[in-house]
Amino acid sequence: MTMRPRPGADGVRDRNETGQAQNQRPRDRYGRPMLHGSTGEVDRVPDDAVFTVEEGIAEAQRLLDGGFAFTAHEVLEAVWKSAPEPERELWRGLAQTAVGVTHAQRGNRVGAARLLRRGADRVEVFGPDAPHGVDVTGVAAFARGLADDLDSGRASSGDGIDPSGMRLRGA
Repeated sequence: MTMRPRPGADGVRDRNETGQAQNQRPRDRYGRPMLHGSTGEVDRVPDDAVFTVEEGIAEAQRLLDGGFAFTAHEVLEAVWKSAPEPERELWRGLAQTAVGVTHAQRGNRVGAARLLRRGADRVEVFGPDAPHGVDVTGVAAFARGLADDLDSGRASSGDGIDPSGMRLRGA
């Protein structure tokens, strides 16, 4: 039996104030943990962050436009956690789409395509009257298009994936 070292530089897991395991390491632009003491490429979104819908949409779009799909996913997830029940699947689908882009950026072509399609399916059911003016048709088209491009080889996963095409609201 092979023993695996425990996470953390000192063999102890990072924990939050309540004792729950929580990775405190800084993250790179794709959300991957960096070494303790490194300077992260983007500020972390706290687990208890709360965004209004307007704040969440604006911040997530800013992050997507800057290439930070993982952090945009964290913002959308924060909105999802506080959204009223009828809207939760919309925000869940938006978060899944952003994390699908993240998987594409990290080089996980197959996982990216699956998440992109799952997110597209979730948001598309809200139709043209989606809450808060979210362009679910555009988001779903972006997600499916990227998934198709990854599957066919027209897009190669990795650093060249640009999340700025994911427009949360129409132009």
